[in-house]
Amino acid sequence: MSERIPPAAATVLQQTDLYRVFAYAFGLPVPERFAWLSRPDLGPSLAALWDELEWEGAAPKFTPFRSYEQYESAYIALFDVGVPEPPVPLIESAHHKAVPAQQIALDCVNFYEVLGLRHQASSFPPDHLVTQLEFLAAVRYARENAPDAAQEENLAHLERDFLERHLLNWLAGALEKLESTAPPCFPILLRFLHTFAQQQAAALGAQIAQASPTGSPDEAHIT
Repeated sequence: MSERIPPAAATVLQQTDLYRVFAYAFGLPVPERFAWLSRPDLGPSLAALWDELEWEGAAPKFTPFRSYEQYESAYIALFDVGVPEPPVPLIESAHHKAVPAQQIALDCVNFYEVLGLRHQASSFPPDHLVTQLEFLAAVRYARENAPDAAQEENLAHLERDFLERHLLNWLAGALEKLESTAPPCFPILLRFLHTFAQQQAAALGAQIAQASPTGSPDEAHIT
């Protein structure tokens, strides 16, 4: 599947799927991705996003990489290479050693299959950040284009459940590790993603409760 280069993050609430933006940002290093991360409007766009979403405090300062070589080597050193593992794996199972990796991956796959999505063995692992974000982007698209309110509510459950059971279950730990290494660019992007995911889960929870005030808004859709 070819990647679509997202626009900068300004006015993203109506125009851009943030899940897809961050999935693109944390993909494997290639010159096209470096060029996107080096856009002079990306920092101001992220600051505008921070204000648009009404997050507390001032927006973190965005520091781009100086060169493609610095970007590529930082990505590999942080996320891909290490003994016994990279300093900051972008894989959920690497942050939850008490749960077998196969069990986490299988649970992710079970979510993906709800939308009829099949994980490709040649792509990122099922519990990789990029895979999880691409799934959430697909859920959001389906939810926003649902044919009726019942289907929209079911998809809101699915998105909220996956955020809480998977993405938000490990992102804070990865962010703490990444911020301790203090490379350019990546910690700020992951902080934006973590904050957005928290806000999205809360908004979906409120939407579900409003749609089912006397029902069971917290019923999981994957068990």
